[in-house]
Amino acid sequence: MPIRRLPRATVDAVKLKGIGGEGRTDAAGLARAGGHMALAGVVSRVSGFARTIVVAAVLGTAAVGDAYNGANNLPNMFYELLLGGVLASAVVPFLTRARRQGRKRSREFTQRVMVAAVLGSAVVTALTVACAPLIVRVFVTDPEQRHLATWLAYLLLPQIFFYGVSVVVSAVLNVRDSFATAAWAPVVNNVIVLATFGLFALLPGPVTLTPTSMTTAQVLTIGIGTTAGIVGQAAWIVVALRRNGFAWSWRVRPLPYTWHPVRSGLPIMGWLLVYAMISQIGVAVTMRVAFDHGGVSIHTYAELLFQVPYGILAASVLTVLMPRISRAAAIGDHAAVITDLSRGARYLSVALIPVTMAMSLLGPGFAAVAFTGRVDADAAGLIGTAVACSAFGLAPFALVMLQMRVFYAYNDTRTPTVINIVMVVTKVAILALAATVLTSDVVIVMLSVASSLSYVAGAVTGHILLRRRYGLLGFSAVATTVHRVMWATVLAGAGGLAAIVLTHRTIGAPTIEQLITLTAGATVGTAVFLLAARVIGIPEIRAARTMLARS
Repeated sequence: MPIRRLPRATVDAVKLKGIGGEGRTDAAGLARAGGHMALAGVVSRVSGFARTIVVAAVLGTAAVGDAYNGANNLPNMFYELLLGGVLASAVVPFLTRARRQGRKRSREFTQRVMVAAVLGSAVVTALTVACAPLIVRVFVTDPEQRHLATWLAYLLLPQIFFYGVSVVVSAVLNVRDSFATAAWAPVVNNVIVLATFGLFALLPGPVTLTPTSMTTAQVLTIGIGTTAGIVGQAAWIVVALRRNGFAWSWRVRPLPYTWHPVRSGLPIMGWLLVYAMISQIGVAVTMRVAFDHGGVSIHTYAELLFQVPYGILAASVLTVLMPRISRAAAIGDHAAVITDLSRGARYLSVALIPVTMAMSLLGPGFAAVAFTGRVDADAAGLIGTAVACSAFGLAPFALVMLQMRVFYAYNDTRTPTVINIVMVVTKVAILALAATVLTSDVVIVMLSVASSLSYVAGAVTGHILLRRRYGLLGFSAVATTVHRVMWATVLAGAGGLAAIVLTHRTIGAPTIEQLITLTAGATVGTAVFLLAARVIGIPEIRAARTMLARS
């Protein structure tokens, strides 16, 4: 459907009104809701980082660490392949449209969606657990490591069911404009896993962990404990839903009534499944290359560090925007969709471009401080190098996630699949070339770099397709914001780099040099950025400052 083109000032002035006369939040409301989620994100990422450090210290980055991290990635991989794309992408628009048909109809439809999701998750989980040995064999070639990874897979793959429950319940909360409570759920997971590895450290066992020396009690502890973290996360979200006033009723008959929401979603599910399968080709290639070069743990830890700023700054904005965009699309208010797209892109740029510079400058030093002594120095260096070299993909990654939400809001699942094909082809081609001509250490770093390059390709493709379909996107305002943020970021980077060099030359004690260098670089860089932003004038920062002052 063509969209009439509005002047930028008119587009930015649009205030979308919700269903049934309920007013929509404006930019300040978006910032406030995002701020609440960002606080939960900070605690979640800090506790998650503590979890990463503890796991690395206990298991290392050799065969045992790779077996655990590889097996722990399998539930995510197969959940996304078989359920994740359908649930995470389709549920919010479906439920948003159902709300337009009245409270009774909305509640009944939601009950059916939840029952269908639980039954589907249970079936998928049972089949995947039964195939655990075959799945592990695809990725792990070493017999001893494969044996350990298989046992861990049996214990970890049941997480798929609880991921499914978490996603569908979170979608219901989001449609009901409840964001903050569910955002704390990962903290529960992290606390349980930290307790699990604390218990693991107390168990009797070999001094040096190898796939053959681990005791049965040790394997069961980390396997069951890690899965218990996902169970706790799901339980927290279910309790949050009940406190929100929604009673999850099992009186809904599974058949034939739960077939209704499934049937209504069939026209878009085909492309979602194709999307998921394409994604997992990229994941499978990445895991195989990582196992072949002994870099599963290093790549996992680098990716976790890469995700920290995204989880704190970007995920909160995207989660708040999805119901807004879905409501606007449902009532045909296309101008409001474009407004939220432009606004989201501006806020993401302001948040993530400076962080990209910080990660590039401080990533190696931070990894050295965080991981040295817990893993060997070479592994810590590779983690830091991977983070620094792949940081440029942070803003494109957030942007392509925002672009896909616009397509999903209009029940268009074909276009995101096309974007994903571009990303996966880019990633696989880069990894194939790297694995052929580069050394193992460089290949391990390229695992992260290839992901970031694929995000750039996806963001460019997404913008072209959005522009072709919807006309003007209000991105002249985005370009202005990015230009200003880039100038402030360059000045901040120069200041931070100067502080790092000066501190490095001044302090001679190597034990404290890295920590003081990091502190000096981060402090000076942040101060210069805020000062430059004030002088240059970045409206989004002023709006955030005003919102914080009022709260």
